[in-house]
Amino acid sequence: MPAHAAHHNDREIETLEEFDATVSARGNLAGFRVQAVDLTDRTRELLGTDTAGAVFLGCPMREEAAAKIRTDGALVFPPVPDLPFDPYRGLVYSPDELFASLADGYEATPDARAYAWFQRTRADGDIHASMLRAVHDDSVSDALDELLCGARVVGVMGGHAMRRGTEAYEGAARLGRELARAGFTVATGGGPGAMEAANLGAYAAPHDDEMLADALQLLAKAPGFTPSITDWATTAFEVRGRWPKGGTSVGIPTWFYGHEPPNPFASHIAKYFANATREDGLLARSNAGVVFLPGAAGTVQEIFDNATPNYYESRGEPTAMVLVDRTHWTEELPAWPLLQSLARGRSMESRIALVDRIEEVPEALKRLGD
Repeated sequence: MPAHAAHHNDREIETLEEFDATVSARGNLAGFRVQAVDLTDRTRELLGTDTAGAVFLGCPMREEAAAKIRTDGALVFPPVPDLPFDPYRGLVYSPDELFASLADGYEATPDARAYAWFQRTRADGDIHASMLRAVHDDSVSDALDELLCGARVVGVMGGHAMRRGTEAYEGAARLGRELARAGFTVATGGGPGAMEAANLGAYAAPHDDEMLADALQLLAKAPGFTPSITDWATTAFEVRGRWPKGGTSVGIPTWFYGHEPPNPFASHIAKYFANATREDGLLARSNAGVVFLPGAAGTVQEIFDNATPNYYESRGEPTAMVLVDRTHWTEELPAWPLLQSLARGRSMESRIALVDRIEEVPEALKRLGD
């Protein structure tokens, strides 16, 4: 996955380092957009720099600096107090950020507090709260696009009910590892079950094969996120602590399903309030194909959410779709025959495949992408 790029050419500043570099190199901030950068200690620079036409989104600063840049003609959107999240954030989340204070119980974490805020404000219909959610989700989408620029992204879809310690979970983890080792960026829905397993596999990719076997054994101590999210997440962080410097991958979860926590194995987490934005964004960014592991209603929905733009070619050439487990997708939930019928005679017909085993997926993606 490409490193987060500097933004001196596209006029976005998202870190203090980028702010300092821009001021030093250009001598002005005219027309720039500065997102969620703490400028409290940059008063001298702001007072001495042209900021005409700039926009400052949620940047803490001293009042004299704010007054000066408003006089320049800049727009200043101040930080919103008493929120458990930053609506103007310039970067996606990390597991450490969302699970901060986990030692005090999951309910104390920023992730849980953001969900509680969402539940409370969604019920009261406050337009200010809905605006903040929309601004947050747009900021996350912008950060995700920057993160994935130039990456070959394979989406891995599957159910949240898949439990640690099962053969299915191990298979999904091996799939994530093989995709990462093949040079793909693994992207999942960011939650538990099959999603966590694929992110775990990508995390394990730089380590030897024994690491994944040992990690799976350790994780089996807390097989699911119920009854205790705290125990489930703590066990994942034990794995991360024992085997640091894991591989990168992306999780794209949502607070809409707040009972499902994000998994700590995705190195980058783009979490949304709006599930529709999250679902479409995950599939649209999977430019190297999507793998569908056995799942239930949510996974079936994702199959046809992905099939629709492939059918109409609304995003350009159809991308690869690989369904895993012939019995599941032809007998238990027969999505494959319908997908075949939709694809018949269209460009997408050569971009779909049904395989029995996880091990067949990398070759299928390669074949469908040729």
